[in-house]
Amino acid sequence: MTERSWTRGRPLGKVWAERMRGLLNTGDNPGRPGFDAAGTSSVVDCGVYVDGHRLPGDFSPDQALAEACSRDGAFVWLGLHQPEEPEMAAIAQVYGLHELAVEDAVKAEQRPKLEQFNDVHFLVLRTARYVPHQELTESSQVVETGQMMIFIGERFVITVRHGDASEMSPVRADLEKQRAALLQQGPWAVAYAVTDRVVDHYLEVADDFEADLDIIEEGVFSRDRIAPIQQVYQLKRELVEFRRAVVPLQRPLASITSSQGVVPKEIRRYFRDVQDHLTRTVEQVSSYDDLLNSILQARLAQVTVDQNNDMRKIASWAAIATVWTAFAGVYGMNFDYMPETDWKYGYPALIALLSLVTVALYRALRRNGWL
Repeated sequence: MTERSWTRGRPLGKVWAERMRGLLNTGDNPGRPGFDAAGTSSVVDCGVYVDGHRLPGDFSPDQALAEACSRDGAFVWLGLHQPEEPEMAAIAQVYGLHELAVEDAVKAEQRPKLEQFNDVHFLVLRTARYVPHQELTESSQVVETGQMMIFIGERFVITVRHGDASEMSPVRADLEKQRAALLQQGPWAVAYAVTDRVVDHYLEVADDFEADLDIIEEGVFSRDRIAPIQQVYQLKRELVEFRRAVVPLQRPLASITSSQGVVPKEIRRYFRDVQDHLTRTVEQVSSYDDLLNSILQARLAQVTVDQNNDMRKIASWAAIATVWTAFAGVYGMNFDYMPETDWKYGYPALIALLSLVTVALYRALRRNGWL
């Protein structure tokens, strides 16, 4: 595809070029392409790759696209972090991105999906990372999620990251230094590497989550029962958030691995490996969910049993007190003729009888497990 076909309908006049340079150029910070002097740009890195190797020098997004279109087998990898709407709209104007996809990239409130707008594919992922904590409480954050959007065109790939999970600098460094042959496959190779890193983080989160699950399970079934039901419920809420990131990604990956002609055949093999890892994570999440449901039901059953035990103890002591209350009620009546009222040993005998009945009743209730 020639440079003219890429810029058709989107002329970059002098005024527009000056505006783009002011918004997106490197300014006084050449080490971080895409940042202006105030450091407010969302462009983290912008590079041009030819045959798997990055061209030297710094490029603004418009310059990078022009350079890529002038070379065979070249493409642009533009990385953004939480872009604002005006800046994203300017980049969309240069790269020909659809307004609906741009809106999704700015708001970052989408489920994992794969959409196609003309010649540009739009892949949405949810990132996740484990939040370390000293102990699990009823308000602990265990899983932090964000979003990753990838625009994949014939001559460019744009990654838009929201949140702190799944940084792209290690991915870029790995591809540039150790996997240049993979980069020769074009923009879909970058899409694979980003997706692979996101899914690898899923596996790490699942393993760390299992450790918290073991602690909760041990606390629920220990004699001391140190895990209150609020902690179990909080862990289940965190698992639900993690599940929303992992499970919906199965359909987009299935579409990529089954596509013909869009994704290079070699890259589809790599995506199938990512799909296998995702399937493993989904199975782990499902097993954790089932286990948490069982733990929650067991804890609720324990609470019910504890309440029944308390009620039995209260009823037992009430039964013992009833014996004394009954005799006190009878002998508290003001009748003129009552047996044993004039008996010298009537009071000690009554106290002895009540004590004997009390001891016998206590032992019987104790033997039956009520006390």
